[in-house]
Amino acid sequence: SAGLTEEQKEFQKVALDFAAKEMAPHMAEWDEKEIFPVETMRKAAQLGFGGIYVKPDVGGSGLSRLDTSIIFEALSTGCTSTTAYMSIHNMCVWMIDTFGNEEQRRRFCPSLCSMEKFASYCLTEPGSGSDAASLLTSAQRKGDTYILNGSKAFISGGGDTDVYVVMCRTGGPGPKGISCLVLEKGMLGLSFGKKEKKVGWNSQPTRAVILEDCVVPVGNRLGAEGQGFSIAMKGLNGGRINIASCSLGAAHASVLLAQEHLTVRKQFGEALANNQYLQFKLAEMATRLVAARLMVRNAARALQEGREDAAVLCSMAKLFATDECFAICNQALQMHGGYGYLKDYAVQQFVRDIRVHQILEGTNEVMRMIVARNLLQ
Repeated sequence: SAGLTEEQKEFQKVALDFAAKEMAPHMAEWDEKEIFPVETMRKAAQLGFGGIYVKPDVGGSGLSRLDTSIIFEALSTGCTSTTAYMSIHNMCVWMIDTFGNEEQRRRFCPSLCSMEKFASYCLTEPGSGSDAASLLTSAQRKGDTYILNGSKAFISGGGDTDVYVVMCRTGGPGPKGISCLVLEKGMLGLSFGKKEKKVGWNSQPTRAVILEDCVVPVGNRLGAEGQGFSIAMKGLNGGRINIASCSLGAAHASVLLAQEHLTVRKQFGEALANNQYLQFKLAEMATRLVAARLMVRNAARALQEGREDAAVLCSMAKLFATDECFAICNQALQMHGGYGYLKDYAVQQFVRDIRVHQILEGTNEVMRMIVARNLLQ
């Protein structure tokens, strides 16, 4: 909590307490049984965590990007997978709040902020992941409706959530032909693929979202036609900070687990904590965690202030924090020896849950491209 205001320390404490009492005791069960913990998330929403950086007039908490990062880091110590889904939900509500008109804001945001309803973000397709501007899902306008055809892949919450923020093609090829529509579960022509079996992130379902002559009112479009790609990228800047913050929480928890194991476990007649090699490794883990945290918080401030370098700082923070935090969790598992590979020990779940953070919200290879392009302009 170094450098935080008293108010931010209070948010952090509330989120850490919630993580310890409401999430950590159930983390392994949610993972093993693939439970989407709807009621626990609704309890989190009562604390204001359903629309953290959404305006208060539609039920949001109206907090800053830095406040949001602090909260997601704290929650992630209790269950990284569930917190990561909550971060995506928050991004979707922010997009509706920011780019929607008054009618759309009032129609969608209150029930999403309370987590009475849940949201999913639909950008990736089977044939367009990193190359998002080449997406093929089409939206043909017919009178007061759009007819959508196509499919979206790897959608967090897909099939279990109520609202889908969908990027689709209303115009020609490239980013300028993309628009953003808000779909609701139960719409004609909207269906879902099978539930994917994943290495981690098992407390949130992942399915394909399938659109077959799906009928969507024009009144569900966010912004103007052709504005969708810009909306998607602005959402992802925040999404990158959010997912990096979830990685920080997993790494923080893993450092504490390693610290405890080194103190308790004995080999060659003494505690592992007396082994200088392991002491140095633990010191490196803590140092890398603090460095990553500073980087994420710096990027969160830049995004909040609308600075020109915000997008590149978000990319740097996402790249650095997700790579470093995965290495920290992996090292913590190694320090546990054979125990680290048993599902009775939480460290292996943190490793599995944060591995995907290096892939989603833009792969870390794409983050390198963004940073390099910025440097070479």
